[in-house]
Amino acid sequence: MTQVMQEVLDLLDLEAIEANLFRGSSLNIVGKNVFGGQVLAQALMAAGRTTDGRLVNSMHGYFLRAGDTTAPIVYQVDRVRDGKSFSTRMVKAIQHGETIFIMSASFAVMEEGLEHQAEMPVVDGPDGILSETELRQKVAPMIPEKIRDVFARERPIEIRPINPVNPFAPVKQEAKRFHWMRAQTRLPDDPFLHQCILAFASDYALMGTAMLPHGVSFMQNNLQAASIDHAMWFHRPFRMDEWLLYEMDAPNSASSRGLNRGLIYAQDGRLVASTAQEGLMRLREVPEKY
Repeated sequence: MTQVMQEVLDLLDLEAIEANLFRGSSLNIVGKNVFGGQVLAQALMAAGRTTDGRLVNSMHGYFLRAGDTTAPIVYQVDRVRDGKSFSTRMVKAIQHGETIFIMSASFAVMEEGLEHQAEMPVVDGPDGILSETELRQKVAPMIPEKIRDVFARERPIEIRPINPVNPFAPVKQEAKRFHWMRAQTRLPDDPFLHQCILAFASDYALMGTAMLPHGVSFMQNNLQAASIDHAMWFHRPFRMDEWLLYEMDAPNSASSRGLNRGLIYAQDGRLVASTAQEGLMRLREVPEKY
């Protein structure tokens, strides 16, 4: 188990404070603010801890305030309903006395039924493709010293972009991207844990898809960018420590907001999950200095 992957497992090992109340630690993953994927995964874990082992079938969350990486986050779960087939939960993430994130989640009993799915796109497999870490090393001289440590830090999810973008020299292109992803090491055989870690990983790169047609990136100091919401649907079993293909597109940008969508496939072609996220993309008139 690598250190960075163990840190994620530690993040998901929530402390039970009281009935329906959990506390999670925070980690500096992408900068001074809490990584959205961390809050998604922890909120989902808190909700799942109040069910009788059912797996999540969907979740819808809203990011309300930036999270502080130096303080723990408390997750308050409302057991809205437990039915024969579905359980519904509402979760509030609270930090410094304020709600920073809210989420609704549905958990379902697995059952047989009608099936169809979108076909997996034909793309290069993960073997032989440079990892995101290797690509970041190539642009290391371009990284401002202020963010160099965060940018170069090893991540718990190995990502291999099929059509990589240089964030320091973006060009206008189609709002579509693909990457392979998997956990850095083998994980325990707990399907719900794999769902939580996929929620964590699904927040990498998705919001940037809507930036592609405009030739802008997170690295520009005149761009204010933040996740507004995040939704996921879980369709079929998968393992997060095996390669998954993340297909992302962005059908619309308007009013300083970009809509991003994702389809996640197992390497054998099964569609295992879908995502959607709207993100703030606001250009400032006067660029700020680092």
